Amino acid sequence: MLRASWKSLLGRKLRLFMSAFAIILGVSFVSGSFIFTDTLGKAFDGIVNTVGDVVVRPEVTGSSFEQGPTARTVPGSLVRSLADVPGVARADGNVSDPTTFVVSTEGKLIGGGGPPGLGLSHNDAPTSAGDPPATLSSGRWPQGKDEVVLDSSTADRAGYKLGDTVQLVTSSATPKLSAKLVGIAQFKGGTVGATLAFFDTKSAQQIYYGGKDQYSDAWVTAKPGVSPADLARAVQAKLPSGYQAVTGDAVAKESQDSVTKALSFINVFLLIFAGIALFVGSFLIINTFSILVAQRSRELALLRALGAGRRQVTRSVLFEAFVVGLVGSTLGLGLGFVLAIGITKLFGQFGLDLTGSPLVFRPTTALIAYAVGLVVTMLAAYLPARRAGKMPPVAAMRDDVTLPESTMRWRLMVGLVLFLFGLWATWLGAFTSADHGSYWVGSGVFGLVMAAILTSPVIGRPVIALLGALYRSVFGAVGLMAEQNAVRNPRRTAATASALMIGLTLVSMMSVFGASAKASVDRSIGENFVADYVVSNAIGQPFSATITRELAAVPGVEAAASMRYTGSTIEGDRSWTGAVVPDQFAEVVPLQMKSGSFGGAGDRSVFLDEDKAAALDARVGSRVDVAIAGGKPQPLTVAGIFAKQAITPPVLVTQAAATAAGVPVQDTATYILRKPGASAATVESALAKVVDAQPSVTLKDQGAFAAEQRKPIDQMLYIIYALLGLAVVIAVLGIVNTLALSVIERTREIGLLRAVGLSRRQLRSMLRLESVAIALLGAVLGVLLGLGAGWVLQRSLADQGIDVLSIPAAQLAVFVVLSGLVGVLAALWPGRRAARLDVLRAITTE
Repeated sequence: MLRASWKSLLGRKLRLFMSAFAIILGVSFVSGSFIFTDTLGKAFDGIVNTVGDVVVRPEVTGSSFEQGPTARTVPGSLVRSLADVPGVARADGNVSDPTTFVVSTEGKLIGGGGPPGLGLSHNDAPTSAGDPPATLSSGRWPQGKDEVVLDSSTADRAGYKLGDTVQLVTSSATPKLSAKLVGIAQFKGGTVGATLAFFDTKSAQQIYYGGKDQYSDAWVTAKPGVSPADLARAVQAKLPSGYQAVTGDAVAKESQDSVTKALSFINVFLLIFAGIALFVGSFLIINTFSILVAQRSRELALLRALGAGRRQVTRSVLFEAFVVGLVGSTLGLGLGFVLAIGITKLFGQFGLDLTGSPLVFRPTTALIAYAVGLVVTMLAAYLPARRAGKMPPVAAMRDDVTLPESTMRWRLMVGLVLFLFGLWATWLGAFTSADHGSYWVGSGVFGLVMAAILTSPVIGRPVIALLGALYRSVFGAVGLMAEQNAVRNPRRTAATASALMIGLTLVSMMSVFGASAKASVDRSIGENFVADYVVSNAIGQPFSATITRELAAVPGVEAAASMRYTGSTIEGDRSWTGAVVPDQFAEVVPLQMKSGSFGGAGDRSVFLDEDKAAALDARVGSRVDVAIAGGKPQPLTVAGIFAKQAITPPVLVTQAAATAAGVPVQDTATYILRKPGASAATVESALAKVVDAQPSVTLKDQGAFAAEQRKPIDQMLYIIYALLGLAVVIAVLGIVNTLALSVIERTREIGLLRAVGLSRRQLRSMLRLESVAIALLGAVLGVLLGLGAGWVLQRSLADQGIDVLSIPAAQLAVFVVLSGLVGVLAALWPGRRAARLDVLRAITTE
């Protein structure tokens, strides 16, 4: 039986390779995802591990990564006093700012859109590993005012050489500065796309703290023989309230955990599409083995007649599946490296530069890749293998051997149960206030898709019948034969169409969701946005509050209200928070108040949207503990509850309270209202002059602001479409494979048709029409399911701001048309192969 299995496998290499191709693509996504995220994590480890033995910093609640930047500092006098603590070799203050970006020689901003732009004070303090975090590759370190050192990658991208004058922009009180480039540095572990600008300590304090003797944090270096843990305890005992001493390892671990959490969505995102690809590919495998088993029915019956048991026949087919899975997993693992390189290049376009970071391959990646590939292949081949084992030995004596097929009854019963579950789950997630509504919607959509897959041999008949009527009227006998071929084996046709159906269901669902999200943004801005202009940072970073003051002073400006984004923890629940001047903000961005008011609010006030208030069970007048930007919790009074809207965070505090809590005086967005009667062209021109001096800051009117809000949605959709294209490619391969195997299965029939007068052109047309019927069946079912899924997804997120349903009818119609073209292309190779068959040899084929 083993020899027979090997011969069968080697005799059908091409057909089995096409099945393995689905495994190759799916496994490559799995392995590529793990390789990329492991590489990314390793690159970030090199950054977060560059800290001193002990770090002294302002006390924070939670992770400083999650709470955002803080303006709280460590006094210089405290840093100098740390040198006298027993066990301390030296204490060095550090100044750092994450919003300092280099402007290239061509006037373009370097970096941004992801990795930070770091402005740093230079010192030669060692890290916990014993080495300084950065070393010079050329030049010298800055020694006085107006001197800077850049990392080598930034200097190359910006086009600067030693001796050049470097232009920089910051969100500090000095929004634009220039300095002479006196050195090029290499940062330990790489920069992962971040830009580094080193100043001497006095200059850094002047730029970021107005010349005050203070630091962002301090590194304390232990004397030989003193452990960091013991030193941290000794230092902590000498610190006043509000400061903490943490070992460098603890800071690195905190940063690693935050980075891992932030990057985990990338792995989950990619693995979801790997799962989709493998799920779609399983249909290709099922079809391939079902057809191969059907073609070998007499051979299997003879084996049974010669004494092979049912289990031996079943194991023979599963052995072939194991080899296919093993080969597919191996090739997929290799392709995963190529895919990881491609993902690295893609993220490099968004500023996440991993150049110089070698790919990280862990043994667990290989184990997961082989486990996934083999399990999926074996499961997909199990049913065909089981049917093969049921082949009766007496069947070898018959001319026409038919494999035992299961009845449709169980498929319809299970499909009905899944359909009812899908309706219930989607209703629960979309139209009730059940917790985790999106999870219920996802479960319901999956149930509906599985119900469609199981019942598609029945529910697909009207679609095939409609196409058949069209075929008969246009193509006559050729169209009739194409229709009959499509319904000859309804399970096979349905399985092939289901692969395409799954891909188009997801594509259509995301199209409806994306269109609804953009329509919701447009309506929210149109209804809630009365400002004439918005000023924001083009790279998503804050900008200097000095710019807002200059904008407010422009003649013709009625009001300029700024918002500062930060993080806060309310009663233990972390939320995005905006810091505003309430009276100004309400004038430019009016909020629909459910209770309370914005006017006359004191500095100890907090404003919540209706969802946040409900979650906290808070009312106007309630006292809640709020920790702003990682500071100490402080009791604030709920002064107002407002209706949720897209452009406003769920929590608003006053800028005075935020500044007192340590939020940097840096604006995230400024909303500008023009005076009545003021010339729009004159005011806009004057505002543009202020903004043009800052390469990172942009001025937008309402239309441009709405377009900016829609842009991330479009980018997300493009990425999703590209990844879902993988599933569509596998589905197309499934159609090609089914037609090719069908041609082999119907060799004698094709020979007879050719003998009685069917031309090669008519034969190709027949297969083409059959392929189009399969593709359109999948397209129609997929678009209908996607339309419903997109609707319930929109309804489930209505309370998150996606409250407008928009159906992109033209886009969905294009999907159906493209599916028809896919059917035409999928039939080219099988049709050409069928047309080249020798008629006499085909007639005598058994």
